[in-house]
Amino acid sequence: MTGDSAREPNDPSGNPDGESDAASLVRDYYDALDDHDYEALEALLAPDFVQRRPDRTFEDRTSFVRFMREERPNPDTSHELLAVVADDDTVAARGRVRDTGSETALFEFADFFAIEDDRIGRLETYSR
Repeated sequence: MTGDSAREPNDPSGNPDGESDAASLVRDYYDALDDHDYEALEALLAPDFVQRRPDRTFEDRTSFVRFMREERPNPDTSHELLAVVADDDTVAARGRVRDTGSETALFEFADFFAIEDDRIGRLETYSR
């Protein structure tokens, strides 16, 4: 899901169709991943960010961003978002990760975000 570059936290601009700031923040997260914009990714995450997923846990923002930049098994992917549901401090996103070369769907995911002080504080990821 490449698109507009990530917005700065607390910037309400760029919300499509009145989308909540929390949902827009999550869309910016996927854009930063897909665009390999690791500075923008870091700015979207709280310093004490934690991601839990079936194969590993990242206990801080630095280790997560380093993994995405240097160790991701297949960095040539994009996120196709099928649904984003949000309230003020919680966002659920469902979609597919696609290979950017072939557009083949590699797997489906469901991500659950906790928003803290206009940044992503926690992320629980499930995939199949």
